[in-house]
Amino acid sequence: MISVGLDAGSATTKAVLIKDGRKITQTIRPTAFDFISAAEIAYQEVLDHAGIGKKDVDHVYATGYGRNSIQFADKAISEITTHAKGVYHLYPEVNGIIDIGGQDSKVISVNDGKVTDFLMNDKCAAGTGKFLEYTARALEVPIDDLGSLAFDSETPASITSMCTVFAESEVISLRTRGFTKQDIAAGIIESIARRVAVMARQLELKQNVAFVGGVAKNTAIKSALEKELGISLYVPAEPQITGALGAALYNSN
Repeated sequence: MISVGLDAGSATTKAVLIKDGRKITQTIRPTAFDFISAAEIAYQEVLDHAGIGKKDVDHVYATGYGRNSIQFADKAISEITTHAKGVYHLYPEVNGIIDIGGQDSKVISVNDGKVTDFLMNDKCAAGTGKFLEYTARALEVPIDDLGSLAFDSETPASITSMCTVFAESEVISLRTRGFTKQDIAAGIIESIARRVAVMARQLELKQNVAFVGGVAKNTAIKSALEKELGISLYVPAEPQITGALGAALYNSN
């Protein structure tokens, strides 16, 4: 049985190919402005990597922000469901998931890979990858440097607004008040961690929690979340592909 999961995210498109329940290959590429083209290219990439033709694929499942755009998929599935299934495949003991993606952040309660409850925040893209992208741009630093900057802070800035629309003006205001880039980066990261931790506490996630999504690659946010929640988080080797993995596994037991 060969199955491909496609996760059409707002920032990146992920594809995972599995054979008989085992992951064979994966790919991650920018979504840009065309969900369909990004999905088609990602699909072809995993087929090429695996040396498999389209005729050999039994199922294609789509998930993510642009899942309904992928007409060649056999079924479109909620990313809440696919993240739960993908994380369960990696960590069967996990009972909670924090997913911070490009446009929203989600907290999911799970039991044996099944969703029992969830919360989502997409207001103003606050506390998401897009928010980090805008604030990094306002600080004039690469987004990958935000984490290391935050670790060098001695006095994190107090962030009053978490709205992406006002991110640039917030950063400029803090700079004029004498805060360093390090302090601003730390303040941003602590604000995101507090916002997401509130959601996690609402679902009573207290242990065995996985942190996934592109933002999970930011070690400063992982550290801040762990401090807020008082736990150690599970972070997969590639935290961006759990949705695509779960989609690929959709028809498996």
